Amino acid sequence: MNYKQDSKFSNFFNNVRPSGLRLAQTVFENRVASDKENHKAPIEAINVAIGSVSLKTHPKMLERYLNPTNQELIEGTWRYGETPGTQKANDVFIKIIRAFLPKDINPQLYSVVQEGGSAVMRTAILGVCGDAGSDEKPLLVMNPTYTNYKAVVDEIGRKIVSVPRALDRKGNFSNVAVKEIEDAIKKYKPGALLIIPYDNPSGQLMRQKTINEYARICMKNNIFIISDEAYRGLYYVDEEPPTIWKVTNKDVEGIEEAGIRISIESLSKTFNACGLRMGALVTDNKDFRDKASYANTTYLCPSIIDQHIAEALYDESEEDILNWINDLKTYYKKILKNLYEEFKKHIPGIIMSQPEASIYTVLDVREIAKPGFDAEDFVMFCAQNGEVEIDSKRMTLLVSPMWGFYNVLNNTNPGHTQMRIACVAPEHKMKLVPKLFAKLFEQYEAQR
Repeated sequence: MNYKQDSKFSNFFNNVRPSGLRLAQTVFENRVASDKENHKAPIEAINVAIGSVSLKTHPKMLERYLNPTNQELIEGTWRYGETPGTQKANDVFIKIIRAFLPKDINPQLYSVVQEGGSAVMRTAILGVCGDAGSDEKPLLVMNPTYTNYKAVVDEIGRKIVSVPRALDRKGNFSNVAVKEIEDAIKKYKPGALLIIPYDNPSGQLMRQKTINEYARICMKNNIFIISDEAYRGLYYVDEEPPTIWKVTNKDVEGIEEAGIRISIESLSKTFNACGLRMGALVTDNKDFRDKASYANTTYLCPSIIDQHIAEALYDESEEDILNWINDLKTYYKKILKNLYEEFKKHIPGIIMSQPEASIYTVLDVREIAKPGFDAEDFVMFCAQNGEVEIDSKRMTLLVSPMWGFYNVLNNTNPGHTQMRIACVAPEHKMKLVPKLFAKLFEQYEAQR
């Protein structure tokens, strides 16, 4: 894409690029407008570039949206609410966490509601990292990691450092050994370690034992551990659901009193409410929660309307919450299994990450593409020119290039041959994804 520079713009604006998650959609929208202007038959895109879930939201939240119960909202008195969010909305997020904990584990939790997980990331990073423009107290992540973390760090002038993971030929991302984390902490002196137990983008599931070990290292080095648990409960292997909140003093001495844990919560994925923009920062450190609330006073408050919808879950039992998420787990397990099998059938030789958790998988074409393959260029081809006829319909596929998921080291970025697929389209459309990708990949390679 052509990124226009303007001397009147800030350096940030002149250097900013659209997120890889939104890149394909942005370009495709221009194509649709051009086709309409030129009276071409409409083209449909299956968009699996961004995790915008197409499943229906929780019925209690839908009912609350259609029939609100807050009299002030009904009458049109829409005043600012509390900066940390309503007590009921905060209690909803804490109830969801507790639903996945054994009855004998009961950590003291404090919460601040914000506009989705990405806003929570920003607050967490502001709370644990060094000053803007400084290399002090960076955020330590594992490559590849969710691209929004790097984008937020760049936006607010903080620093991000990483330890690598490699995708092998069998589709497994290498595990990061505890010693690697410890060595990175000694080298970079980060303010926090970020983990994503139900991993975005790899689809791997982090085991509880590993989380315990990472927490132990963070305790030893007196730094925070941030756990992004937006996909809590969405796992497809025979394991217990991992969470930072299961770690007790029996596992890591002093962890319950240390106040070093932060989790990032969201209703987007596990309650099918991406457009609601409801997330929460949860911590066992009351002072950190208070400071997070102070920092958010600039933005006044989260949406009182969205919180009212989220509060519909307040009276749901923990059993109801588990049953709801288990139904989603069954659905996604089937989708991911079929996706994996069909990709392997349609594109022999493609490397594909094993689906263990979350709603994503990573494709790597390094062993089947001609030299010089660039994932972003392929994504642009699909959005701008590529098309496949299916049932007399013009169709294309929008996926996300993986370059933005890597914190680049030594100018090497494995993401140039990798793409992430989100299992967010309706089931009948997800079944078309492997065939569409195979045909578009063939077209792209033929014209290079």
